[in-house]
Amino acid sequence: MNFLITGGSGLIGTHLIAQLSDKHSITVLTRHPESAAKKLGKSPNYITSLNQLATLDDYDVVINLAGEPIINKRWSTKQKAKIEKSRWGTTAKLGELFAASKNPPALLISGSAIGFYGRQDKQKIDESFDIPNQEYSHALCAMWEKLALEIANDKTRVCVLRTGIVLSSKGGALDKMTLPFKMGLGGPIGSGDHYMSWIHIDDMVGGILHLIDNANCTGIYNFTAPNPVTNKEFSKALANALNRPCLLTTPKIALKLAMGEMADLLIYGQRVVPKKLLNSGFLFVFPTIEDAFSDLY
Repeated sequence: MNFLITGGSGLIGTHLIAQLSDKHSITVLTRHPESAAKKLGKSPNYITSLNQLATLDDYDVVINLAGEPIINKRWSTKQKAKIEKSRWGTTAKLGELFAASKNPPALLISGSAIGFYGRQDKQKIDESFDIPNQEYSHALCAMWEKLALEIANDKTRVCVLRTGIVLSSKGGALDKMTLPFKMGLGGPIGSGDHYMSWIHIDDMVGGILHLIDNANCTGIYNFTAPNPVTNKEFSKALANALNRPCLLTTPKIALKLAMGEMADLLIYGQRVVPKKLLNSGFLFVFPTIEDAFSDLY
């Protein structure tokens, strides 16, 4: 099959392309082809703009993972605009290309995040949950998803991935989390009673391959492990995996002062479960946080 992948040089894209490139033809949208080729190899084709394509008739599957990292910089007005354009603009352009195609790809898999739900209490949240908290992360994801779902028609099925914290031993959020723990300074944020919904990188990739292979899969999917944990439980499990103590706490006010509005992503959480993915027959290799950390460390 012929794949077009946006954001292919990111954490998820890199691992996904490693699984696909031996058997399939891959085209990667990236602003930096040379650095992407160092990560992904020479076998993918590289394009720097979707404007290089008139249609998507040459592709069987489009996987849309493009997006400015949401937690790299403080959310200034300028940074929010950059975050939005990288997600909304790319997805909207894909919509134009799908519409221009006589034989559009049979599948679009498009990214989103559990930030769609906004901050929540401790109730379990599956894909049917429809009372999101109205905050920036929800607004960002809601528009991103809307643009993707509008592409669906009788020729193209669309799957949207509401992704949790993706755990990998190299890159991603876990790289940043582990540093204070390795120094013996790790611990929960505040009381640590807010939930963290996570997924091992291998299950993330496996889930995407599952959606590709199962033509009955369509719509919204939570891409999180079936056993979310509190921030305190996550911190203890990480400390144990690294053979380090878990004694200190990070005051919420300190994160607020350092990160501004962006700190909400760390201070608040959601208890998200992957009901639709499980019901479709997907089996997680790493269903618990202990399983995940045992593999990664």
